[in-house]
Amino acid sequence: MTIVYGIHNCDTVKKATKWLTNENITYTFHDLRKDGLTKELLTEFFSKNNWQDLVNKRSTTYRNLPDDIKNNLTEALAFDTLLEQPTLLKRPLLALNTQLHLGFKPAQYQELFS
Repeated sequence: MTIVYGIHNCDTVKKATKWLTNENITYTFHDLRKDGLTKELLTEFFSKNNWQDLVNKRSTTYRNLPDDIKNNLTEALAFDTLLEQPTLLKRPLLALNTQLHLGFKPAQYQELFS
């Protein structure tokens, strides 16, 4: 089963879901804002990727974090902060088979689904 985790109004998520639709690939969309982010789901994300790669440091949400959080970001603090603010996750997150792929690049998706 293919699951795309993201936020519906994110441009990169829109590109990814459009690509999947155009390639007739069936997927489920999980909106992190509307459907939520549970401890269990975030734990799964952390087990499949380096926690530092999951934090979107280019996001507005990250830029608006207090400096004491940004300057002292540990795995535990990142986990708690991501649970509180799921928009900090790099997106889209593509769950395919047992792996989790970050971001969207058409060539990467082409390779994954070929």
